[in-house]
Amino acid sequence: MRAPTASCGPSAGSGARPECRLEGDWTLRALAPRADEFRRLLARAGQGASWKLDGVTRLDSFGATLLWHAWREQWPEDLSADDELRAVIGRIAATAAEPLPEARAFTLTDAIVALGAALLGFANHLAGFVRLAGQLCLDIAYLLRHPSDWPLREISANLYKVGAKATPVAALVGFLIGVVLSYLSALQLRAFGADIYIVNILGLGIVRELGPVLVSVLVAGRSGSAMTAQLGVMRVTEELDALSAMGISRTVRLVLPKVVALTVAMPLLVLWTSAVALFGGMVSAWVQLDLGFGFFLDTLPRVVPVANLYIGLAKGAVFGLSIALVACHFGLRVRPNTESLSANTTASVVSAITVVILIDAVFAIATRSIGVPG
Repeated sequence: MRAPTASCGPSAGSGARPECRLEGDWTLRALAPRADEFRRLLARAGQGASWKLDGVTRLDSFGATLLWHAWREQWPEDLSADDELRAVIGRIAATAAEPLPEARAFTLTDAIVALGAALLGFANHLAGFVRLAGQLCLDIAYLLRHPSDWPLREISANLYKVGAKATPVAALVGFLIGVVLSYLSALQLRAFGADIYIVNILGLGIVRELGPVLVSVLVAGRSGSAMTAQLGVMRVTEELDALSAMGISRTVRLVLPKVVALTVAMPLLVLWTSAVALFGGMVSAWVQLDLGFGFFLDTLPRVVPVANLYIGLAKGAVFGLSIALVACHFGLRVRPNTESLSANTTASVVSAITVVILIDAVFAIATRSIGVPG
């Protein structure tokens, strides 16, 4: 690689043009250390100089762009260069001459097209989700007739990953939420002299509503994304195609164990997290309102009917089923490239949380008269 050089100054003879003589490799790699210096030198010479490029051994698009800008996007009148160099500069000149696309106003037609594309995309996802759920139902019907084919080892492994390994973070978050909720409630209840009603607020809010939703959001971000990423990587590495080639059902070996494990584990995680959250609330109530643990434990069963616990556990099972189905749906839709893997993993988490909130709203309406103290 020859170092690039440029010498610009008055040429011999009175009244002659200034002369710029370039030599060496005018490429990005060679010019990068002194690009600003060359840019200023060439700009001072300008388009009216006499340009001698006979000594240039290599010229790439970066060097040609540097020259074209120094010439103010016009060919100089006095240019000495071979045809190869002129061709490189000509390509840069042709690109610079192309007009930029004009920004088109967003019209009502564009809005209708965007809405239609979104609806078609949603319909496509919904159809794929229904197909996956239907295939699972067929697989379960087959396994009920052939109990020896149940993937028990895969179910137990997934149960450990999504259940047992999630208990520490669920306990930590549940305890902190219980402390915060109890602390904020105590500030308001103390002002009205209704300290004892903190048991009602914490019990009903955590057992019936906050516990299942909180665990679902945690599981969707932790286990749901992991399920999508696992299936997506298997798509990228063509492991799913290998299973199909060997005649092994991917829904039985991959999807069903995840769905069963998360459906079983979620009620247990809800129970565990709700208990830890109530303990955190008890600690905060004891510190803030001087309510003893004995009073809290004695009052809780009387002000929070046991039906709320059943509702919370049922929510957990339905949320777990929904999260697993959504995660597997997006995992199986991954195309064999890393961009699709990241996009579907993100979409899986967002969709799972959205589905959980929608189902929770349906539960709230359907059970509005159950378990609520009169």
